[in-house]
Amino acid sequence: MALAAMLVLGYPVVFAAQNTIFNVWRSFYPVSAPATCEHFTIPVLPTSNGCAPTYSTATRVSILVLLAVALVLAVWCCWVVAARALQPLSATAETVRRLGPQNLGQRLRMTGPPDALKELADAIDDALDRLAAGYEGQRRFAANASHELRTPLAVQRLLTEVAMDVPGTSEDLHRLGAQLLRTNERSEKLIEGLLVLAESDRGLPGRVPVRLDELAGSVLDAHVEMAGRHEVSLRRRLAERLVPGDRLLLERLAGNLVTNAIAYNQPGGWVEVVVGDRPALTVRNSGEHVPAEAVPSLFEPFRRLTADRTNHGGGVGLGLSIVRSITTAHGGRIQAWPRPEGGLTVEIDLPENRSRR
Repeated sequence: MALAAMLVLGYPVVFAAQNTIFNVWRSFYPVSAPATCEHFTIPVLPTSNGCAPTYSTATRVSILVLLAVALVLAVWCCWVVAARALQPLSATAETVRRLGPQNLGQRLRMTGPPDALKELADAIDDALDRLAAGYEGQRRFAANASHELRTPLAVQRLLTEVAMDVPGTSEDLHRLGAQLLRTNERSEKLIEGLLVLAESDRGLPGRVPVRLDELAGSVLDAHVEMAGRHEVSLRRRLAERLVPGDRLLLERLAGNLVTNAIAYNQPGGWVEVVVGDRPALTVRNSGEHVPAEAVPSLFEPFRRLTADRTNHGGGVGLGLSIVRSITTAHGGRIQAWPRPEGGLTVEIDLPENRSRR
């Protein structure tokens, strides 16, 4: 588009520069030509072969230099004019590129005459209004539904526990109550996961410096018992790393990664957590083979590799979705790939703390 604008604006400029050069040439080299040669736009002299321009060497050099300078100036002027004309489009593209869940309220609000550019900017603003309304409605629905479901689930859990504690309760009723409690616990995890996912999708209200190495160490300590039940060993290599963010969300991120790495493992396997400069956090584990083409789907809500994986950890299919959402809210980047020996490697790169000395 910029090239087209340059051609449209540059043609009259180049044409005017060419005429100016020829007029200057005429003023210094006045030459008369017969009437038969009047169709030429530059001074000519008759020759045996008809009409042809006759120049001296100095004249030819002067014309070439003037023409080159005029063309350079014309191209530069056209480029400046085209850049100024297209500047609103560049600003529009940059604004749209910066849009995300945390700043959906940002708008272009272009001012000026009602031309095509302003009409395009207004249309983008209208589309963003509809997008923000739909996104906020979806987030609000998930949050409200999760809050509303918490109370009946808590009552259900309490009634089940009371019924199981009644003297003389049969063994069958105990088994049924235990199954109901497991189902209730899974539902509560699902609701909690939906709440975290909805809140992290909104972005961070504020950031504080967080020692990622200390946070990862505490998460590993909290998962020692779970690792023992699954016969999985925990490894750690934690270098000091300070990141800006929300401590609770970062703790949930690390906890979900470690929980997944333990749950989807094998007896005698291992989980390794590494905190460093770049990437900030790496979690790798042994386990079953993971097809490379299936890795992206693991980060989608309620998606697992196979039906068998559903029974490994009793999860609800939101763990890695929450990890991705929290990473995005912190301005980070997440990558995952399968290990050739089995298992998965997940790397999370987070921005550094600017106040770090």
